Amino acid sequence: MVTTERPPSTSRLRAWMLEGLSDMGKGGGHTGPHAEPEPPHQGQRWWRVMCLTGVDYFSTLGYQPGIAALAAGLLSPIATIVLVIVTLAGALPVYRRVAEESPHGEGSIAMLERLLSFWQGKLFVLALLGFAATDFLITITLSAADASTHLVENPHLTQALQGKQMLITLLLVALLGAVFLKGFLEAIGVAVALVGVYLGLNLVVVITGLWHVVTAGHVVTDWSSALTAEHGNVFVMIGVALIVFPKLALGLSGFETGVAVMPHVRGDAGDTEEHPAGRIRDTKKLLTTAALIMSCFLIATSFITTLLIPEKEFETGGQANGRALAYLAHEYLGNTFGTVYDVSTIAILWFAGASAMAGLLNLMPRYLPRYGMAPHWARAVRPMVIVFTLVAFLVTWIFDADVDKQGGAYATGVLVLISSAAIAVTIAARKAGQHGWTVTFAVISVVFLYTTVVNVIERPDGVKIGACFIAGIVLVSLLSRLARAFELRVTSVSLDPMAERFIRDMASRKMRFIANEPDRRDKAEYRDKIEQIRTDNDLPEQEDFVFVEVTVTDPSEFEAGLTVRGEVLHGRYRVLTLESASIPNALAALLLHIRDVTGCTPHIYFEWTEGNPFANFLRFFLFGQGEVAPVTREVLREAEPDRERRPRVHTG
Repeated sequence: MVTTERPPSTSRLRAWMLEGLSDMGKGGGHTGPHAEPEPPHQGQRWWRVMCLTGVDYFSTLGYQPGIAALAAGLLSPIATIVLVIVTLAGALPVYRRVAEESPHGEGSIAMLERLLSFWQGKLFVLALLGFAATDFLITITLSAADASTHLVENPHLTQALQGKQMLITLLLVALLGAVFLKGFLEAIGVAVALVGVYLGLNLVVVITGLWHVVTAGHVVTDWSSALTAEHGNVFVMIGVALIVFPKLALGLSGFETGVAVMPHVRGDAGDTEEHPAGRIRDTKKLLTTAALIMSCFLIATSFITTLLIPEKEFETGGQANGRALAYLAHEYLGNTFGTVYDVSTIAILWFAGASAMAGLLNLMPRYLPRYGMAPHWARAVRPMVIVFTLVAFLVTWIFDADVDKQGGAYATGVLVLISSAAIAVTIAARKAGQHGWTVTFAVISVVFLYTTVVNVIERPDGVKIGACFIAGIVLVSLLSRLARAFELRVTSVSLDPMAERFIRDMASRKMRFIANEPDRRDKAEYRDKIEQIRTDNDLPEQEDFVFVEVTVTDPSEFEAGLTVRGEVLHGRYRVLTLESASIPNALAALLLHIRDVTGCTPHIYFEWTEGNPFANFLRFFLFGQGEVAPVTREVLREAEPDRERRPRVHTG
């Protein structure tokens, strides 16, 4: 045999790119940089983990007040109060329930996956993954864009960096990708420092802003007069605030991340993986504390920015566009403090992008390879980092690195995930027989669904980019599954005692199996099948056979273990029965297992499937049955390159 060695550099590059691939995805655990974050029952205190999710959640203060001012104008404080009510009375109870139902960081998508099966379930999960990708990728690009805005608008750097926002944003995204390519270990300590400094600086800005509002009494009077003149009475104001609320949905962005970091929460010493009661309790503390802190800051910042910043400065090109609090920091506390604030904001926004990238690397490898809808290398971190970084480049270019333009897409992703979580917990409460909670969560679901629909109608760019992600994921996933159709995708084979007895008995002679599609399973069915196989293949009557019958369970599943049971029917016919998502894969895996445990080459006999071969292949691809004989042979050919060791397939 002639072999061709790969160049050492190519081998080293491939090994580096796929480092850790063989260890990923085993045991149903996590993949990506969150993989096995801590040994069992260990971790960090909940308030420290809160800072890890806080780099995503709290960093929205960098741009949320400006977006609220653009969306609601003078009504920004009232609309923000509506947002806070929805946060505390809607999103918080939903995700506290998600923490109970999914305590290992899988989130609401895993809850819905458990409720749905077959292809409709897989396609629904792929759609949710599309919106999750929208959420996380826009978090990366929007945070980088806002960080570059803080750089460009800094008085010390305006002249040098003016007009370079796109380049700076792309460089920040590339830097983020480079960090993950080198190897990203989530440093909760760094997150604690960033969040502590950032919230401390924001507290100084808020107190200073409130002081100026109080000391300049005419500011409140002017605002209330303008508000009354524009909207008339308080009921109209509340109505308009409810209408514009969907535009403020970015303020809800941290909850999905909050449950994703659950594996990092220490919990109690008595916690087990099956019942982590302490982890669930402390995660609820994490979610509640983060929501309360953010709610206070949202109300205070929307109030001072609306009253103290001229309306024109919020618009595109204005000094407060995408950086309202930074504008106040420079205006009232001086450029030195303002620059410190800018640096802190840039750091936490960049780290928010890192948190989002880590979320993507957790989410996609958890589902797509398991569905057979991604190449095997998708379980490795570095190739996925390159893919996500390139997509982030494209999104940044499409939106021109503009914070305002990306708000709709970000809000759509956030709202769809929260709506799906609300629906999931409603179903979970109904299954648990909790009527009160079922009604409560159903009402919350309606509120979020309404908000999502309104947001999509008013800002269709969000659902358009989400639809692009969904279409891309579904298309690539189906093509990948088609390309992997002939893989041996059975993870393990186990035989019960009767099945092992059949195999041991046959090992002393020629091992012949008949693939049978079970029908009535009466005596005539097996007798006629043996007679047909003997006639079609010209076999003598003394040849002995064992029947193999596969029942298709969920054909949308890609990988699963195989349990083989043996039974004797009608006092003389030996039958091996098994369940699988695919008949050809199950038969191929069983034959290879028998060959390995006995050292003998098994033979299996089929009859040709009637009908159009292309239609039969589609039946196999979608429903796990159809063109069984040739597909079984092809699966064996790919799994065993050595023709001499390959089990024999006979078709008559």
